[in-house]
Parts: sequence; C-alpha cells; structure tokens
Amino acid sequence: MFSGIVEEMGVVKSFERGLAGARLSILADTVLKDLQLGESVSVSGACLTASAVGERDFSVDVSVESENVTTLGTITAGAAVNLERALKLNDRLGGHLVTGHVDGTGILRERTQEGNTLLLTFEVPESMLRYCIPKGSITVDGVSLTINNVLEHGVSVAIIPHTAKVTTLGIKQPGDAVNLESDLIGKYVERLLQHSGRLPEKAAPVIDRDYLQKRGLT
Repeated sequence: MFSGIVEEMGVVKSFERGLAGARLSILADTVLKDLQLGESVSVSGACLTASAVGERDFSVDVSVESENVTTLGTITAGAAVNLERALKLNDRLGGHLVTGHVDGTGILRERTQEGNTLLLTFEVPESMLRYCIPKGSITVDGVSLTINNVLEHGVSVAIIPHTAKVTTLGIKQPGDAVNLESDLIGKYVERLLQHSGRLPEKAAPVIDRDYLQKRGLT
C-alpha cells in the first residue's frame, strides 16, 4: 500500500526483456536507504518487488501482464520514473490509499500554465471514468492527485510547483502515456452494491484477438 506521495524521481538504468518477462534496473538515492530485498516499491504507480538492491540502484522484475497493462512495457533507459516505498502503519497518509495496481493507461491531452499552477488534462478509459468525481482522488504515474473536473472522456487536475518539480508530471508532454489507478473506495462500493443486487454486474469482456494480443496471449 502507498500514499501517492512520491519520494524521488529515479532514472531507468536498463530494461532487459526475456521470455518470462523483463527486468528493470533503476538508479535511485532516497528509496535505497532502507530498501530490503523483497520489499514493494511503486514505480510510476505500479507496485513492483525489489529483486536486487545495490549501492546506487535496485532492480525489479516486470511480468508480461504488467508490461501489457502499464506504460512499463515501452520504457527505455534514461527515462525518469516516480518512486515511493511502501507505507508503514505509523506513516502519515499525505495523499490517499494507493494500491499500486494500475487500472489502465491514459494520455496527456492538454498542458497549460495558469500562474504558478500547471493544468493537465488526461484522457481516461471509459471503464475508469465512473470512479472519477470532482474533488475525488486519482493516481497518475504514482502521484496522488485531486480531480478538478470530470470531462466527457477524461479528467483535469492542477499541479502545484512542488509536485511539478519533484515528479515526472512536470516534464510530461501532450501525447505521453501515464499509468492510472482509480480511487480504491469507489471500486469497493461498486462491488458491494453489485453483490447486493442494487447495481448490475459489469459486462464480461469480449474475448477476441485484440483482447488476447493486449495480454500477450497470441
């Protein structure tokens, strides 16, 4: 579990892909101070397990599923990533409860500056929009953000100078893909209402060639 408060930006050292998945090595500083083998790290919003820890970097294994449902499948050496270690039970919850289980990817569509505030508009998958409400929470590349407005095909958020400086959101440009995670509470409420019969169950996915290709099954 994470808070969505990024501790530092790391830099991808290498990304090596094999038959069973991929291994990502990341240069870092702050998150290495007490990082132990087997602990969880949020890498731009995706919860991954530290499989090796060095003096200046650490490595994580990325499954085929994670490559398919996050932006990590297209990441390259030299790319910046947002990093956060898992919460401790006595930590302050400065953002909101974030699982690190990416629901889908979005696209940055607009980037404008208004005074000292950076306004960003993201295209959000239709399946996630039902969890988005004005002044609600959304996680973008591991950053806990408050939704300003819910649009027909996405959401808009306001980024303060500190967040723009210490996370990758400050350098994202229109067309860039991002990892998205919906508010955890909304998903549980929906499931409870469905189970009680107050909401219809979500339609089963159509298992076609496109569905299989996205999950690396063809």
